Amino acid sequence: MAQYLLSVYQPVGPVPDPDFLAPIMQDVENLNRDMKAAGVWVFAAGLHPTDTATVVRQQGPGVLVTDGPFVEGKEHLGGFTVIDTPDLDAALGWAEKLARATTLPIEVRPVQE
Repeated sequence: MAQYLLSVYQPVGPVPDPDFLAPIMQDVENLNRDMKAAGVWVFAAGLHPTDTATVVRQQGPGVLVTDGPFVEGKEHLGGFTVIDTPDLDAALGWAEKLARATTLPIEVRPVQE
């Protein structure tokens, strides 16, 4: 088995209306339940908005601490799930289900051991 990070990328902008988000969140909760039942779910979390981010960067002999995300972009990391699957194909299958549930792009990356 290998662990994979499924990163959920969401567009920059205001949070959608609760009426829009409710069925999406229900689909995500259902998928998390399915992942747990299949024994692949390790950990998942949503993240606070990018304006709560802090970046710590080594600069010379010290560090520079700045507010905000590392890069400005049209999308940002909104949450993630770590799964443990036999191979990349299985991870991609779960990522496809997550993309359908969230209606957002999902990046799949193996976790280094």
